[in-house]
This record gives sequence, structure tokens and C-alpha cells, in this order.
Amino acid sequence: MTTLPFALNHMTTPALPLDAFFGLARSLGMTAVEIRNDLTGNAILDGTPAADVATLARRHGVTIISINALQRFNEWNEIRATEAAHLISYAKDCGAKALVLVPVNDGSGQADGERQANLKQALVALKPMLDAAGIMGLVEPLGFEICSLRSKTEAVDAIVAIGGESSFRIVHDTFHHHLAGETAIYPEITGLVHISGVTDRNVAIADLRDSHRVLVDQNDTLDNVGQIRRLLAAGYAGPFSFEPFADEVHGLVDPVSALKASMAYIEAGL
Repeated sequence: MTTLPFALNHMTTPALPLDAFFGLARSLGMTAVEIRNDLTGNAILDGTPAADVATLARRHGVTIISINALQRFNEWNEIRATEAAHLISYAKDCGAKALVLVPVNDGSGQADGERQANLKQALVALKPMLDAAGIMGLVEPLGFEICSLRSKTEAVDAIVAIGGESSFRIVHDTFHHHLAGETAIYPEITGLVHISGVTDRNVAIADLRDSHRVLVDQNDTLDNVGQIRRLLAAGYAGPFSFEPFADEVHGLVDPVSALKASMAYIEAGL
């Protein structure tokens, strides 16, 4: 077993069927996993019933810590409400503990005043839906310059303003924390940490994209180890979930060895 409470996001091995993905997590000593609704040919998009996912999770002895994600959550409208209802229902029925909430990331909704109002509107609408299902909402600011919610401080302020501390937490994503250039961390209201590294030193911070996100190793430019050390020192005790998006990770013939090496490197630095 690992010292850190590591978890595994299905984006690490998106081609693996859910059964094999859960088995992979257990082979790494992990009992916490994140499933996704954006993987073609895989649960949830392939129509797998939530009850079947719950059965698989029980069989492997894993806890589904989140479904990732309700996209454009802070652009609240009838379409979003329908999507949210479906995902919250699926989360409840498959045994997931939380739903990740990803903001609009196309350059719209960024104006000062507008983005804060949009965020609060969405949180107010989501709160009773999440509470009724017993599901936590995990707000994930993105560091991209075109994102409508880049700041963890802004996310926390909105959660507190609507009295949503019992319904929402934030995601600290080590990649997006670096991109946003925000130094503040909020361990007491952080529900999940996403970890991924960047080793390409020829790309400017503003030009980094998901495709650059690999497993954390000694060539990491994001100071994952430093971020994790700081979170732990400040009292964060939740999961650290691997979420690499790079094709080179997705194409690994032996993801187990690569993940074990990354886990060992991180823990050695703490």
C-alpha cells in the first residue's frame, strides 16, 4: 500500500474497459477511482447502467470518488440543468461520492462581475440537486487564459457567499494551479487533488494544454511534489488522483510500472 492516498482517474488509461480499469487501480494498491462521461466506447457514454458500474466497483473493492464531469456548469440554462440531473442521478446510482464541475473554457463569460454572477447562479441551482442525492459538487477552476473560472479564491468566495460549504468543495489541479499563477491554496475546502506533470520545457506556460500532461517524474516543471507537500502541511488529507491526458501516457504498454514509478518518485520527495 502507498503512503499517500493516491487515486486513479480513468483518463490515465481511457482505452481500458471499466472492469480492467478498476482492476488496474487495485493492482497499484489504490481503492479510489474517478470515472468519466467523456470516454467514447466506455462507461458512461456507452450506455452502461449505473447499477452495473456499482456492481463492478463492489466486486473490485473500489470507491468511485467522482464522476468527471459536468461541463460548462457555470453557464446555467435548461440544457445544463438536464445534464446535471442526469449525472447526479447516475452518480447516486453507481455509488459515486461527487460530481466534478468544469467551467466554460472558450473565452466567453470572463467579464468581471459577469463571471462571478454566473458562478453563483449555477451553485445556487446545483445545491439542492446535489443535496437531495447526497452528492458533493467539486468545482474545478482551470488555469487556461480563456477560462471563465481560473481562480480558486473566486470559487471559494462564491461557495461561501451562497452558504454552500456543506455541498461543494474545490479541486486543486496541480497543472491548472501552475497555469493560473495563483499562490493561494484552500486545504480546508479542497475535496480532490488532480496530479499530472509537464516535462516539455520548450512550451510557454500560456501555451500548455492537456496534451502536455504526463505522469509526474524527475523532469516535472510544475513542482507537483512541492504543491503536494504544501497541501499536506496545510492539513489536506484527501485523495491525490492521477489525471494525465497525453497520448504518450495513454499508449503505454505497461501503465502499471509507469504509475508505480511516478508514485515512488512523488513519495520520495515528500
